[in-house]
Amino acid sequence: MMSGLLEDQRTAWVIAAVSFLLFLIGNLPWQLDDYDQAKQGFTSFQMIKEGRWLYQQTPHAHVATKPPLVAWISGGLFGLTRSWDLAWRLPSFLAAVALALLLFRSARSAYGLTAGLIAEAAFGLNLLSPRLATLVRTDMPLALVIFLIGALIWQKIRAQTEWRLRDQVYVFVLLTVAMLIKGPIVYAFLLPGIGVFEWWRRRHAVVAGVGDPGQSHKVQLEQSAWPGWWPWIASLVVFLLWVIGGILFQPGFFDEVVMREFVGRFGETIHRPQPLYFYLPHLLHKFAPWSLLMVAIALVDLHSRRWRLRSALRDMSPETFWLLCWSLGGVIVMSLIPSKRVDRIFPIIPPLCLLLAAQIGRHGAPRRLDASALRPYLAIALVVALLFTGSYTIWKVITGYRHHRDALAVFGRDVRREAAAHHWRYEVVSAKDEGLLLYLQKTHFIDPDHAIPEWNQGNLDALVASTEKAPSLMSRLPDATLSQVRSNDRKKEQGSDYVLLIH
Repeated sequence: MMSGLLEDQRTAWVIAAVSFLLFLIGNLPWQLDDYDQAKQGFTSFQMIKEGRWLYQQTPHAHVATKPPLVAWISGGLFGLTRSWDLAWRLPSFLAAVALALLLFRSARSAYGLTAGLIAEAAFGLNLLSPRLATLVRTDMPLALVIFLIGALIWQKIRAQTEWRLRDQVYVFVLLTVAMLIKGPIVYAFLLPGIGVFEWWRRRHAVVAGVGDPGQSHKVQLEQSAWPGWWPWIASLVVFLLWVIGGILFQPGFFDEVVMREFVGRFGETIHRPQPLYFYLPHLLHKFAPWSLLMVAIALVDLHSRRWRLRSALRDMSPETFWLLCWSLGGVIVMSLIPSKRVDRIFPIIPPLCLLLAAQIGRHGAPRRLDASALRPYLAIALVVALLFTGSYTIWKVITGYRHHRDALAVFGRDVRREAAAHHWRYEVVSAKDEGLLLYLQKTHFIDPDHAIPEWNQGNLDALVASTEKAPSLMSRLPDATLSQVRSNDRKKEQGSDYVLLIH
């Protein structure tokens, strides 16, 4: 029964359907109040409303720190869908779907249907993927681009083919896309693994070619993970052109982007530092049960070799060793950076899924644990992942609606509807909640000292203000009354409540 379940094509379709459903509902009710979603959403909103295509601001008029590619995509999607919710969330959702399908196809072609199914399930059924799949952030598109580069290297190593100009152009395009999504962070996820693999490959190739230098050179050439220097340098030049333009033409760009966002990540004064081991327990927890399965398989393999790590590395196929270097290299380098957050390590998840497929596939299974012996454990992990991820995601959605997590989003829709019905001219008094501008589809806050004369001159029919500022404003605004439209009561940690003041 276990064999039939894991080798049935229909099981893969069921896993895909469940994963995509979790991707869709994972962040319901949709809102922009956390994880810097408002900052990312505001960039594309400002592009459409004000034509700021290269350099944008945050809702509080600071310089936006991310390159603009994902915002360009969201702006284009808004032109097609006329819905900001879809435009902001489709890039991440489509990237998540593409990653799941690519992982299934890659693992199945290399290691068989069972391995492909497990790789697909590992990506879709964990605590990180459903969360990021519709989050208004750049993590999922970045993970897709990094995976495409790493997967190309993996295919080159498997096929033992040399790098051609077409492949180098492909890498250059992908690196440029990654640079314009989130900057040089792509280097941290790929270059350490490439460096370790090249050291291992050269050492392995020399041993393989003892007594025949020509054969040694041939092995080095065919198994190289290095596509050449120029794709990396050329893509960095494109990114630096954007940075130089920002420094020259955008006030505050150097301090906000170069010093605070980039250089500040390596210090412990600007951003909150985390301990060196921060990512390891989070990966074990949020990638469970697949993380535990990977560790268990590795331990069984080492036990069968009497704990001889060199033997395991020596017998490992080059493509599997690349997956190991790719995954661990990214984890180690990201751990060395003091500023840490769980979502930043997400690009490690796809190569870990492929590495798990290699562990259970015909090229990577432990010597004393064949595929048939693994199937019961794989089936158990699959069921546990379905129950764990599914129940957690559904619980998050239920509590989100119960606690009115989208209170400001609903309030914004109500205000826009009332303003359209009564032809009100309204503004938003400056507030801490960055998403408020986007909910009300405004490009700037208004200062109270500026709002009062505008109101008195008849240029404003309504004002949105926090419940803390409303009493003071009403005492200075003639004929101001409270509308029935107001935000639902939110928990203290969720932020302020808001009201609508009208004539």
